[in-house]
Amino acid sequence: MTTRSNVVLLWGEDAFLLREAAHDALGDVGAREVDGSDWQGGETADLTTPSLFGERRALLVTDCRSLSQDAIREIAAYLNAPDPDAPLVLAATVADRGKPPAALVKLVRPVGEVREVKVVRKELPGWVIARGVSRGIEVTPAAAAGLVDILGEEPAVLDQAIVQLGSAYQGTKITPEIVATQFRGLGEQHMWDLCDRAFGKDPAGAMRALRSMLEQRDDPLMILGGVASRLRDLLRVRALPERMPLTEVAKAAGLRFDWQARRYRDQARRFSIEELVRLHARVADVDRSLKSGAEAEIVLPMLVGGIAGAPVTAGV
Repeated sequence: MTTRSNVVLLWGEDAFLLREAAHDALGDVGAREVDGSDWQGGETADLTTPSLFGERRALLVTDCRSLSQDAIREIAAYLNAPDPDAPLVLAATVADRGKPPAALVKLVRPVGEVREVKVVRKELPGWVIARGVSRGIEVTPAAAAGLVDILGEEPAVLDQAIVQLGSAYQGTKITPEIVATQFRGLGEQHMWDLCDRAFGKDPAGAMRALRSMLEQRDDPLMILGGVASRLRDLLRVRALPERMPLTEVAKAAGLRFDWQARRYRDQARRFSIEELVRLHARVADVDRSLKSGAEAEIVLPMLVGGIAGAPVTAGV
């Protein structure tokens, strides 16, 4: 952050990395957290109201792309004279190769910091090693590369794998052999990248992920099964109350982690219930087509393209 204020706008494609960066920016200051879509008005007043017990105030606003114009005006008014002792962290998740919200950049840059948060593919093994160190787990470079190869490029998934390895092999240096033993048969985790990009409305990224899987000769029916599984999860999440706490969303939708609930809710918001139902019917059509001998290289790109951005119509 700058010396002028404790204001920072974080932006990037990965919600997990943004959350980690936000917590780093806040340090040991406890912050009130508000989702941009849940902004009610008056949130910045918490930053200027003295605490009864003298502790520092802070505000973390996530999903800033969903902020209303009224919310942006309130933030603008606050930034005319931000409290230098009250951190304000704004986090905006953007699409592949997207840009931060221009209105917020214009407001924050004169008084604080605008920072992109990302880890590119070639940096992921190093990120895994550093993440292990922060958790007291030694991961060798070859093991880190193996984790990325097996589980894909999602930092949240890789972080959870590190936790799992640390629990299963306490006090042991993590080697490629341990990674292979622990995660053998989980190559389907590459489905995470495909589904996140498709249901995140990133057509180019989704098609790249699908093309890679087809070139590796992954079973087309397994690919379709992964898409169908994610679609069912999104249907369950979409049917839940919008403001239900993430822990309850995860429990109600049968998800293992709160970060899954957060990601799936963000993805589900991009579709109406009717659109998700039509997509479910389309997946069933593709399943019948594949089992009848249709070319996977034709029907799967049409399905994935329809999910990621092309209009959804009946059939394939």
